[in-house]
Amino acid sequence: MSRRRYVARGVPGGYRIWNNRSGRWWGDHYEVCPDDLLAELNGNGDYARITELLKRYRALKR
Repeated sequence: MSRRRYVARGVPGGYRIWNNRSGRWWGDHYEVCPDDLLAELNGNGDYARITELLKRYRALKR
């Protein structure tokens, strides 16, 4: 299995997504681990599905 490009890392208060290729954070701070989002980012990378998942995880913060 190849090395994953995007991984969730625990930070105080939740999770952030780390981009292994560029060596920096990607996206927002999430209170819940974004497993579906990570699977899509590391998998097919369908833009519409990623946008849908981002909206869902942002709504969980409220």
